[in-house]
Amino acid sequence: MPDRKDGLILTSIIASAIALSLLRATRKTKNNKQGTIGERLARPNILTLLPYRCARDDYETGTLLDANENSLGPTQPSSFSNHLQLERYPSPYQWELKSLVADLRGVKKEQVFVGVGSDEAIDMLFRIFCVPGVDNVITTPPTYGMYKVCANVNDVAIKKVPLTPSFDLRIPEMLSACDSKTKMIFVCSPGNPTSKSVPPADVIKLATSFPGLVIVDEAYVDFSTHGSMSNLISKHENIVVLQTLSKAFGLAGIRCGFALGDESVVGLMNNVKAPYNLNSLTSERAVEALKSMDVLKGNMEKILKERDRVSSVLSTLPFVVRVFPSDSNFLLFQLTSSAKSVYQIMADTFKVVARYRGTEIHCNECIRVTIGKREENDVFLKALEGAWEENDVFLKALEGAWEENDVFLK
Repeated sequence: MPDRKDGLILTSIIASAIALSLLRATRKTKNNKQGTIGERLARPNILTLLPYRCARDDYETGTLLDANENSLGPTQPSSFSNHLQLERYPSPYQWELKSLVADLRGVKKEQVFVGVGSDEAIDMLFRIFCVPGVDNVITTPPTYGMYKVCANVNDVAIKKVPLTPSFDLRIPEMLSACDSKTKMIFVCSPGNPTSKSVPPADVIKLATSFPGLVIVDEAYVDFSTHGSMSNLISKHENIVVLQTLSKAFGLAGIRCGFALGDESVVGLMNNVKAPYNLNSLTSERAVEALKSMDVLKGNMEKILKERDRVSSVLSTLPFVVRVFPSDSNFLLFQLTSSAKSVYQIMADTFKVVARYRGTEIHCNECIRVTIGKREENDVFLKALEGAWEENDVFLKALEGAWEENDVFLK
């Protein structure tokens, strides 16, 4: 005779199957297409995957002796406050966190995937939708480097369609580069390292012309006046928006990010993810952050004010050719020459670390600097001038030595 737990499992499986059938039927009627966007694009083995069933799928309360946890508690000092019951596995669903994200971005909680930073979501999208050695994706350099890393790890080809020198998308060229094996187009908005937002109209053009997924990476969206494109998800089932708590929310150390998209895409991501991918400590801090929007607003005002101030100062320096407009918490600026040397002198001599971006397309002699606290920004500006002067002295000395050598040879 089957026990109660077996019956609950069977009931759960049947209910999931019915829900999936209803969702498929609804989508077919609504879109007059074959299946959901997830079904049309995912790898066949992913569609037939039976997700791992963890202990908390069946019971969450009671005397829990089903997951081989250590009921004596965590190995911590006696003074440790174990209010999160860290001896227990975290919730695999994270519904409270998903609901807060959904409310903030204007989507349904079923359209929210929660992961270990947005990097987990990027890698998972490759694993779910791209057949290794067969499929390809479109990227638009200069852009975030993890797209390339994840593509290489998953043996997925990359087709690069560089931005214009003004850091705008080249929509016709991007669509021309797509073929029957192109599964995803990655758009970073605001861009990294460009710090420029992409107009929603451009994303809509891509979504309506391309049958695959359009991934909009919005890591820096809260610094931008353009707002999130999560509102496009309800109208365009192939748009997936990536976000993170690492930037504006100031929680890079907890590693928490999100993917917002069609339920069929998010559902597949939930099926493929590790059962307890988000730990209890991260979950608690993330929930508290999303309940503290007044703190976020205050921090944004301070950072944007400092961004404008630093940009203005950089613009007055004679060796700075250009400071690019910014929709993020960093500035990209171009020097007349010697950007890499200046970057290295700042780090080695003045102990101020920025990021040299001169190897990226359209970023010749460019440095990227994060906007910090006011005192940190002042230290940076002083270090930049000092590094330029030190490099200038070195170049003049080198020039003098070369002239002496030339005279000696003559």
